[in-house]
Amino acid sequence: MSDPLPHSGLLPTGLIDALPPDAERDSLAAERALNLLAAYGYQQVSPPLLEFEESFLSGAGEPLARETFRIMDPASQRMLVLRSDMTPQISRIAASRLGNVPRPLRLCYIGQVLRVSGGRPGAERQLRQAGAELIGSSRPEADAEIILLAAAALRAIGVERVAVDLNVPHMASSAAVAAGLIDGVTQEFLDALDRKDISEIGRVAPKAADLLGKLIDAGGDADSALSSIDKVQLDDGSAKRVNKLRTIVDLVRRETPDLSLTIDYVEHRGFDYYSDVAFSLFAKGRLGELGRGGRYKAPVREGGDPHGEPAVGFSLFMSAVGQAAEHQVPPSRIFLPYGVNMMKARHEIRLAGCVAVSGLDPNLDPYQEAKRLECQGLWHGGKIEFFKEG
Repeated sequence: MSDPLPHSGLLPTGLIDALPPDAERDSLAAERALNLLAAYGYQQVSPPLLEFEESFLSGAGEPLARETFRIMDPASQRMLVLRSDMTPQISRIAASRLGNVPRPLRLCYIGQVLRVSGGRPGAERQLRQAGAELIGSSRPEADAEIILLAAAALRAIGVERVAVDLNVPHMASSAAVAAGLIDGVTQEFLDALDRKDISEIGRVAPKAADLLGKLIDAGGDADSALSSIDKVQLDDGSAKRVNKLRTIVDLVRRETPDLSLTIDYVEHRGFDYYSDVAFSLFAKGRLGELGRGGRYKAPVREGGDPHGEPAVGFSLFMSAVGQAAEHQVPPSRIFLPYGVNMMKARHEIRLAGCVAVSGLDPNLDPYQEAKRLECQGLWHGGKIEFFKEG
C-alpha cells in the first residue's frame, strides 16, 4: 500500500500563510514605514530574491552562510542563494550600481527573506523586512539618525512605547583579549557570554570573569550604564567605542529625550556582521525584537576606501511589528446588491471609510447574502444601511 499523499494545506516548518486580516495589517504597516522613510530622504531600491553565492556571502553577508538556502541555477550552472537578509544586497547595489552617487547615500527597501532555521527552533523562517541604510558616513550623527528613524518608523506604524537597546558587539571579547585575560575567542566562551553566565565564564575563562562581570553589571538604563562604565578599566579600543556610544546617546537624547534607551555591553548574538555600535528595537510590555540595526562595513566601491565603506542601517521584522502596533478596527464591509450603480455606490462607500463587496447573483436575498459574507451593512435606497448589532 502506497503512502498517503500529504495534506494540501501543510507547509514546511517555519513557513506560514498570511491570512486576512493579518496580511492586510502587515501591508499597511509596511506602507507607513516606507512613506516615513521617503519623507526623510531615503530612496527605495528593490533587489532580486536570488543572488550569486559568491556575491551574497562575501563581506556583510559572510556571517549569514549557515542561514542561507542554496540552489543550482540551470541557466548559468552557478550556485545561487535565496536571500536571508537584505542588507548585503543593499550594500552591493551601493558599491556597484550606485557607486558614483554622492555620499552619504540613503536607501530604503522592503522584501521577503528566507532563512534555514529562523534563528531558533519553531521560529518563522520567511520574514518580511523593511529598513533603511545610510552609506558613506562614519560620523556618530549617522548612527543617531538611523536610531531616530527606526523609532519614528515604529511610531508611524502604531507601535507605542518604543524602546532601543544599544550594544557594542565584540567589545567584551575584544577587551578580554586586549587585557591578556584570554588567548583567543572560542565558541565555548561566546556561549557563556551569550547567557551572561558568570560561573560558566569563570570556568572557561577564569582570568576574564572579573572584567566581564563588571561589564554585565554596568548595563541598564543608558544614563546609569554610561556612569557605571566609567568605573571599569578598559583598553583604548573599548574606551573609544564607549565614547562613541556616549556621543550617539547624547545626539539621540537631544532629538527625543523621552525615547527609552538601554545599554548592554556584552550582547552580541545575531550581530555577527556589525562592526561597532548596534541596537535592538522593542516595544515596552511586549516580548521579542521588532527589529535591529547598527554599524557595519559595506563593500569597497571603485576609488573608495580599500577597507570598505562605512555604513549604518536597520531592519524591521514586519510581522512582529504589525502584531505590536495598536490594533485598528478594520473598515466596515458594505454589501452591494446585484444591479446597483457600482461606480456611484463605491464612491460613497469609500468616502464613508468602508469597503464595498459586490453581489454577483440576482437571485439571492441581499440581506441574507450580506450576512453570509460577514458584511456590517448593505447599500439600500441610495445610502449605507448598517445592521444593528445582535
